[in-house]
Amino acid sequence: MASVDFQNIVKSYSHPKNGDTVVLNDVSFSVESGEFLVLVGPSGCGKSTLLKCLVGLQDLTDGTIRIADKVVNNLSPKDRDIALVFQSYALYPHMTVEDNMGFALKMAKRPKPEIKETVMKAAKMLDLVELLNRYPKELSGGQRQRVAIGRSIVRRPKVFLFDEPLSNLDAKLRSQLRLELKNLHKTLQTTMIYVTHDQVEAMTLADRIAVLNKGKLQQLGTPDQLFYDPDNQFVAGFIGSPSMCFLENWEDGVIVGVRPNDVVLGTGEQKATVRAVERLGFESLVYLEYQGEAITARVEGAPPTDAEVSFSFGRVYHFNPETGTRIREGRPT
Repeated sequence: MASVDFQNIVKSYSHPKNGDTVVLNDVSFSVESGEFLVLVGPSGCGKSTLLKCLVGLQDLTDGTIRIADKVVNNLSPKDRDIALVFQSYALYPHMTVEDNMGFALKMAKRPKPEIKETVMKAAKMLDLVELLNRYPKELSGGQRQRVAIGRSIVRRPKVFLFDEPLSNLDAKLRSQLRLELKNLHKTLQTTMIYVTHDQVEAMTLADRIAVLNKGKLQQLGTPDQLFYDPDNQFVAGFIGSPSMCFLENWEDGVIVGVRPNDVVLGTGEQKATVRAVERLGFESLVYLEYQGEAITARVEGAPPTDAEVSFSFGRVYHFNPETGTRIREGRPT
């Protein structure tokens, strides 16, 4: 296990006509030893770039990266003791599962009995024992991704990095592998940093989440902290599914935010028009229009059948309309 520290990270690209493009702008935070940290944000926010800088595939413009308190800025990728799992499985098609998983150890000239023992141990963790003699073309997408993860496990790195490893899989497989990754982290107790644009994935996997937007760190905290206590409007809108509703005309001078589960139908004096209903089995999402603004309500059981419903708000949030920062002082939250 090892801690990872990002200090004042800047990454920019120069273009002769367009000037500098800043991808990471003064990003600073630390990953604790043994922690499962998820980097999340929209496409282009800088999360994958930060991961590539950590592994040594891209050079920093400025700042310092430490792994286990050792500065690694000038170390080559092979000397950073990091294992990286990509979205692409990148398996050798002419090798069996066993040979793919043990290839790095073979290149390191480890003894054959040690390689076999290490590969078998990883295969048992990932339910791959019966597949060791198969070739990648004979595997499903989920099985190939487990092999890619197993290939990293046998190296016993200080830090595991995952760059959107589940995005090529269907929804059922993603859900299954999320659970497997969480259990794998508990078993290995190794530092893991995971990149995704899927906030549901982030909430499911993370001990803590770092939210990035436009190259800047927006907030770092536990899933509950980001959901219940967001620092700004971006985090409030990005974390949570369905997203928080924002009302610009509800109160003078502030933007009011409310989560769908805090919109209570059948109460209060406000009336809203039902525009659509999404039935999800045990619950429904009701899309409302109130004074030209959109509101989403999450209700259990059968949705309302009337075209117009009454509603009230439970917990609400307030944001500065110019900066997007959360207003906490003097207002209920």
